[in-house]
Amino acid sequence: MHRTIRNFLVAFVCLLVLGGLGVFAAVRQARRPVGAVDVRITNEVDNYFISERGVTALLTKGGQEPVLGTRPAGPRLRVLEARLAAHPFVRTAQVYRDLAGDLHADITQNRPIARLTHPDARLDTYVDAAGQPLPLSPLYTARVATVARPGGAALPATFFRDSTGQRYLEFLRFVDEHPFWRAQVAEVAIGADGRLSFTQQVGDQRIEFGPPDAIPEKFAKLMVFYRQIPSVLGWDTYHRVNVEYQNQIICE
Repeated sequence: MHRTIRNFLVAFVCLLVLGGLGVFAAVRQARRPVGAVDVRITNEVDNYFISERGVTALLTKGGQEPVLGTRPAGPRLRVLEARLAAHPFVRTAQVYRDLAGDLHADITQNRPIARLTHPDARLDTYVDAAGQPLPLSPLYTARVATVARPGGAALPATFFRDSTGQRYLEFLRFVDEHPFWRAQVAEVAIGADGRLSFTQQVGDQRIEFGPPDAIPEKFAKLMVFYRQIPSVLGWDTYHRVNVEYQNQIICE
């Protein structure tokens, strides 16, 4: 009984000491002015839509609100964090100070998986894996598949937000998640009848994919075509490859 009480008191004192050290470190940190700003940007698949300079500009409102020499604490850090998170190409943002008082901004980029094209290229937009639109950027052009109606007409801006559009988003996500198809699929067309087709980076064939269902199975059939036909007959033997129907590959 006495040993249990003693152990409890020892643990309680240790917690008090640790808590006191934590408070001391926090107070000491808060009193230190920011001497440096460290920006870390996680780039997925070599996308560079936001730069270290751009992050610094957001933190300081273009230099109007310097952070060097200031002592930002909890609420102010959350304001800086929210400012970064509001950028369309920032998926997550974390702003904090280290024990030396320096400011750190850790950014994970949002990444487009396709480009929605428009007859007026100035109106083009990207779309991310969640179906949300992203603006074009003067800093970087993503190498992703383009998406439009046959003939180049634009899709509605809200196309990927309903249950029907989500099926086409699954197709784009599949392409994006597989490096071979991400490098091969070039221009995707979504017809008024709901059927998909696309051109390729290598080869002149138009691939008729059909509705966005059985996506892995259809790409598996297309891989059979790639492995068996071009190596024997050449890439330009066929100009139309249809993988829409179950257990069939139609080449013309």
